[in-house]
Amino acid sequence: MNVSLVVLFKEVRENLRDKRTLINALVTGPLIAPLMFILIMNVVISRQLSQAEAPLGLPVIGASNAPNLLEALRQQGFDPQPPVADPIAAVRDRDAAAVLRIPGDFGKSWQKGDPAQVELYYDSSRRDMQQPVNRLKNMLERYSRLNGAMRLVARGFSPALVNPVVVDERDQSTPRSRAGALFSILPYFFVVTVFIGGMYLAIDLTAGERERKSLEPLFANPVPRSRILLGKIGAICVFSVSSLLICVTAFTVAGRLIPTEKLGMDLNLGPAFALEVVVLMLPLVLLIAALQTLVAAFSRSYREAQTYLGILMLVPALPSVLLSVMPVKTAPWMYAVPLLSQQVGITELLMGGSMTAVQVVTCLLCGFVTAALVLAVTARVYGSERLAISV
Repeated sequence: MNVSLVVLFKEVRENLRDKRTLINALVTGPLIAPLMFILIMNVVISRQLSQAEAPLGLPVIGASNAPNLLEALRQQGFDPQPPVADPIAAVRDRDAAAVLRIPGDFGKSWQKGDPAQVELYYDSSRRDMQQPVNRLKNMLERYSRLNGAMRLVARGFSPALVNPVVVDERDQSTPRSRAGALFSILPYFFVVTVFIGGMYLAIDLTAGERERKSLEPLFANPVPRSRILLGKIGAICVFSVSSLLICVTAFTVAGRLIPTEKLGMDLNLGPAFALEVVVLMLPLVLLIAALQTLVAAFSRSYREAQTYLGILMLVPALPSVLLSVMPVKTAPWMYAVPLLSQQVGITELLMGGSMTAVQVVTCLLCGFVTAALVLAVTARVYGSERLAISV
């Protein structure tokens, strides 16, 4: 039997007995992210829906100065709360999402036909309170537009005079594209799953064996070290692919448990999407396995390799972070960059789009070429006598 296959089956069989490797590769890595994803998204969606549908209760200072305004706001779902002594402190200390203050001269300005001012205290840095603040702003703007139109009608003018330009908004987003924009973090989870799925195996098969002084006897066999390396890489890929398949399956199930339709979104994580993700991730499986083995080969101990690979795991986050803070138009060259190509490709699929054959081939070809280059460097390091010497 081929030497590489012998090494592959041997390493897979032995690591299937290792509980730590199994838990990290087949449980922690692929399942923690989907579980957290379900819990967080359900909490966020439930909270947004409850805030949007429940009566909006905020403190009001000077409610008696504008009874008609308060009554109109009540009809829109506003529930005035007792006033607070210090609106700035109430907002700063998070005792209230916002505070509405109606000055004492509100009635006089209203009767004169002058703009009547109200004050709204809030903290724009508090994301969790943006929705109630925006709700109250919309209520006040609706009341202002309605009464402004009535004033014009009372003076014999058409309300259309104050709106010489009418904007007819035509949102081109679809339920799928809105869902894709919200869940664009998914590609990062897939990459991290592949990384974690093979990380502990990669450490153990090189740095671990070197530390246990079992790498020297293995290299003493009359077989090319490149064959041994391919067998070890193959074993790492088996665990990485298994972890990826579990993660993709878990997200497929998770997509059915998240009530995105209540937000007007369509999150389709069905079998077709899962298959496309697995295909796009295959080059990364080999690339990450080669990188992990290369780092482990330069490490003198299991713990040292674990430290280096922990730092290396930050690299997959770069495309997700960069595209989230600096959204750019997808360009053809992006499909030739490993990690970035998976990010933009899977995001396109999430948003209801599709990848052309050229884009898929570019992603796979460039990914496998990069993996082959890293694998060649790793093979060169594996051929070094320094690696065979235990420390």
